[in-house]
Amino acid sequence: MIKARLAALVLALNLAFVDQLVKEIAVVRLKPVAAIQIVPGWFDLAYVENRGCAWGMLQGQVWPLAAFGLLALAFLVWKQRKIFGEGVLVPAMLYAGIAGNLLDRIFRGYVVDMFDCHWGVHHFPCFNVADALISVAAALMLLHEARSLYLGRTHGQR
Repeated sequence: MIKARLAALVLALNLAFVDQLVKEIAVVRLKPVAAIQIVPGWFDLAYVENRGCAWGMLQGQVWPLAAFGLLALAFLVWKQRKIFGEGVLVPAMLYAGIAGNLLDRIFRGYVVDMFDCHWGVHHFPCFNVADALISVAAALMLLHEARSLYLGRTHGQR
């Protein structure tokens, strides 16, 4: 178990570093120009300061959100084995995502977002590497649970 926990933490540190690096590039390169069109009508790189959480909710609640992130991170590390078993990738992605946005909230007072997807007037909220890591980890957890439920039913187990 110590090997899995250590591997997850090392991978998380590397992923969090990538998140922070991409955010710093966004600050330096995107903030002066606001946005760069990458795929017309679909994808831009944009500089957004999000003072809330997912989809801009809880605007201005920086410290409660930081406290929640810190508590969530501590709980996940503490219960890693029970929640993730010997898995490394999913906990590392969650740790890195939470830590990346937590670092922004603590040191900037807001989270830097830069990936802007849209289709015509339909606009998906701008997000960052940390958000993507959390979302992909959550999707992998849901797929794992769905697969486990399906396999349990097909093999006569409940």
